[in-house]
Amino acid sequence: MKIIGLLRHAKSDWGDARARDFDRPLNARGRKGAPLMGKHIEDYRAERGIVWDRILSSPAVRTAETIELAAQGAGYGHGKTLSVNWDRRIYLASSASLLDVIRDTDDAASAVLMIGHNPGLEDLIFDLVPDDGSSPLRDVVEEKFPTAAFAVLEVDVDHWADIEEGSARLVHLMRPRDLDADLGPEPLA
Repeated sequence: MKIIGLLRHAKSDWGDARARDFDRPLNARGRKGAPLMGKHIEDYRAERGIVWDRILSSPAVRTAETIELAAQGAGYGHGKTLSVNWDRRIYLASSASLLDVIRDTDDAASAVLMIGHNPGLEDLIFDLVPDDGSSPLRDVVEEKFPTAAFAVLEVDVDHWADIEEGSARLVHLMRPRDLDADLGPEPLA
């Protein structure tokens, strides 16, 4: 079995209209949510004995900041470090491109954590998890896969290259608002 963790970057700042999309940093809500989600991901990992053999990330500023703050929330630092594989193919990638990145993973890895962007991550969940009514979590993702959301998929394959559309189970979903109501959707004006 292979495990895929998907983390969407935390809430980013749209304040500077001149900034390139790639260079957008996190906003205050994102800086609050990322450590909280990092702690949750670490707790989930520890409870289930998962080792993230590969951490694959878009190199965009907002994903790098998300990883840095999530790692702090998970207790990394002080001698405990993360090894991140920065992959430009993940930046604003389609589901098909993200699946190619996953399929290229060395089979020695059992669990991959990917940090990226929407709509690619959300579409990857839709492509991998069957739309047959058997996954209530998929229905939640259909409503929205918000910033800093974390999903875990399991696939019964021995080789990453063998992952096919419709072959995964969505076994876990956590959104920042599930951990802190203040990180929920902004009220409508």
